[in-house]
Amino acid sequence: MATTLLKIEELINGADMLRNLTVPELVEEAIQNGEGVLTKDGALSVSTGAFTGRSPKDKFVVQDEVSNNLVDWGKVNQPIAEEKFSALLEKVLNHLEKKDKLYYLEAAAGADEHYTLPVRAITEYAWHSLFAKQLFLREWPTKGAFDPFTVIYAPSYKADPAVDGTNSETFILVSFAKRTILIGGTEYGGEIKKSIFSVMNFLLPEQNVLSMHCSANVNDANETALFFGLSGTGKTTLSADLERHLIGDDEHGWSPDGIFNIEGGCYAKTINLSRENEPQIYDAIRFGSLIENVVLNDDRTPDYKNISLTENTRAAYPIEFIDNAMLPSRAGHPNTIVFLTADAYGVLPPISKLTKEQAMYHFLSGYTSKLAGTERGVTEPQATFSTCFGSPFLPLAPERYADMLGQLIEKHDVDVYLVNTGWTGGAYGEGSRMKLAYTRAMVNAAINGQLRDVETMKHDIFNVEIPVAIEGVPSTVLNPRDTWNDSTRYDMEAKALAMKFKENFKRFTKASESIIAAGPLVI
Repeated sequence: MATTLLKIEELINGADMLRNLTVPELVEEAIQNGEGVLTKDGALSVSTGAFTGRSPKDKFVVQDEVSNNLVDWGKVNQPIAEEKFSALLEKVLNHLEKKDKLYYLEAAAGADEHYTLPVRAITEYAWHSLFAKQLFLREWPTKGAFDPFTVIYAPSYKADPAVDGTNSETFILVSFAKRTILIGGTEYGGEIKKSIFSVMNFLLPEQNVLSMHCSANVNDANETALFFGLSGTGKTTLSADLERHLIGDDEHGWSPDGIFNIEGGCYAKTINLSRENEPQIYDAIRFGSLIENVVLNDDRTPDYKNISLTENTRAAYPIEFIDNAMLPSRAGHPNTIVFLTADAYGVLPPISKLTKEQAMYHFLSGYTSKLAGTERGVTEPQATFSTCFGSPFLPLAPERYADMLGQLIEKHDVDVYLVNTGWTGGAYGEGSRMKLAYTRAMVNAAINGQLRDVETMKHDIFNVEIPVAIEGVPSTVLNPRDTWNDSTRYDMEAKALAMKFKENFKRFTKASESIIAAGPLVI
């Protein structure tokens, strides 16, 4: 393996390696290589080919002396032997050596200098280097808290599952001992960002820092709000608030000093994007930004309603493209936490107040619906439970993160809410998606402290408190049962989802009785 690591350094320093190119240079390279075209507003438009979402079944963690006793092995963290990793890495390096040119980037993750990870990216495509440049912090740290991790991305190399020990031709391999991430067989840019996030989820808890799959913003009074949720639940949209400063849209650490962004950019879904509904995101898509799998009209204006390639259309841009971004991306301890879920059954309340125990129950449950396109094979919303609202990216046992969050909620007296950005008036295909204007009104009321002492009603099945009235939201919307034409059918569907919650929670055998009792009440 020492020889292989030396070959990486030789590759980086080779004559065919283009090192730390500027944004204009990377855009020029991508266009010259035929990787993409410029839109009317100057963003680089690219296609990710056959893979328009992550490939979680193709992700492996190398089982070695560092990972063996710490990683929570299973379907999420699939083990692969060191020998298999080393052999495949050697093949990929030999493959890359034959390329006329490659791209090398030095960047970082972690906006708090006490917890910064230096990141090195070797990519076959110029646009992947641009993606990394805009999504990570763009300055190589003079003194990182951790030794660097190297990402090697070779989309044109396909693995041989029978020989390489992978599940398909696609592979995303993380070696904590060799501090190397190996990606191939897919062009989807999100694999770069999520691999580094997984690394930070491994490193930060060991430093007494909670790593979180959430967006965050803060007002002028330094009152911080966190938004947890899986892809497509509204983290990016709801945290981009003209009245508040964006700390980050997807990944954060919660240290003894407060909140810090892990990234340096944003990765927003663009399906049905409009300036009217999401002006900050819309205006951020300009020169220096990337859009993935967005169909362009004849005049090269993006057609954000066109989902012929995928529903998982994306835009990647640096956080400073948001006018009121918080720079540097740090703030104090949060006052409010919002759990976002896109309920495909249309039975969860649009907003609920949670006790600490209920917060821990729903954090461990991590209920939402996978939305079409975010993963291979997902063509319509599917109910799923993703622990900590980020299970695919958690190398450690979920209880480790949940315990840390519970302690922080109690220590800093944080208000917690569960918000359903999914369906209302019926399930997916029958009901309608919750209006963004209503969700914004509810979230704003929560993070501005307006819901702390309001009158509430108890939901008999989900065992949560629902505010009776919120300014800007029809009262009939707040109680989901009232939005269904058939209340009897609503009760049946709500009880069915409640049973899914209870069945899923059986795996948390170490949860306290008070946390278990905070879940749904259906027998």
